[in-house]
Amino acid sequence: MKATVDKDGCIECGLCASTCPEVFKMGEDGPAEVIVDKVPESAEESAVESQEGCPVSVITVE
Repeated sequence: MKATVDKDGCIECGLCASTCPEVFKMGEDGPAEVIVDKVPESAEESAVESQEGCPVSVITVE
């Protein structure tokens, strides 16, 4: 699986970073960032939870 964040639409709520810190973090410039090239198998469920919980739907996990 791979995760992406559309930084232009990110409202910097931090939900993804708190839900799945193995994959997401809040960037120094504000918007969330993906910190891995491939979502670890152990974090797939929480990465999808981050996608589903994002209030502005800017996270994609495929």
